Amino acid sequence: MAKLTEEELLFRKVEEKVKKAIFEYGLIVDGDRILIGLSGGKDSLALVDLLGRRSKIFRPRFEVVVTHIVMSNIPYRSDISYLKSRTDEYGLPFFVHETSFDASTDTRKSPCFLCSWTRRKALFDIAKKHGCNKIALGHHQDDILETLLMNMIYQGAIGTMPPRLKMDKFDMEIIRPMCLVEEKDLTRIAAWRGYRKQIKNCPYESGSSRSEMKEVLSRLEAINPEARYSLWSSM
Repeated sequence: MAKLTEEELLFRKVEEKVKKAIFEYGLIVDGDRILIGLSGGKDSLALVDLLGRRSKIFRPRFEVVVTHIVMSNIPYRSDISYLKSRTDEYGLPFFVHETSFDASTDTRKSPCFLCSWTRRKALFDIAKKHGCNKIALGHHQDDILETLLMNMIYQGAIGTMPPRLKMDKFDMEIIRPMCLVEEKDLTRIAAWRGYRKQIKNCPYESGSSRSEMKEVLSRLEAINPEARYSLWSSM
């Protein structure tokens, strides 16, 4: 038997974390039909790889559908043929959906919020159309911890994105199968798998405070290497 490479061992480790999350948080059960929102970034591409492979394993038995949402009023270009090739590797259905938002309709909300909500609503509509009962998002552990820090610092509340969220209004569940996976491992997997970056020129992106939270989390880990696990336990 050929010896596994360092990258293959890492991918196996990440797969084990996804498996742990699936069973620990009850993310996937037999009969689920799951929609993945594929943006084209490393996280959503990794999610297609991880759930695409996982869907071929005996338990739990579930199906995966993939969609790419094009926001027509934001200047970026997606390589649709490349994204489809990533889903074809696992024989997953792939759909492209185009939508837009008008930032002038609600000046109380930031353009980032309006864009995110428009995408999220489109995901619900697409999921319903294709008979899905769950939507899988590519948030990893760093995303969840950074959101926790943002809520604590700016909102005075301890809260974040949960691994599993039931949306009664839409009769749908949102799941985050990579909730236990560190971003640094996904970065290494992206390099190993050769994920292509999509070209994006979002005029609103610089307004996000997430980059500052990345620095805060990094600083906390410099003080205590176990900081992320302490933060996770605190929730």
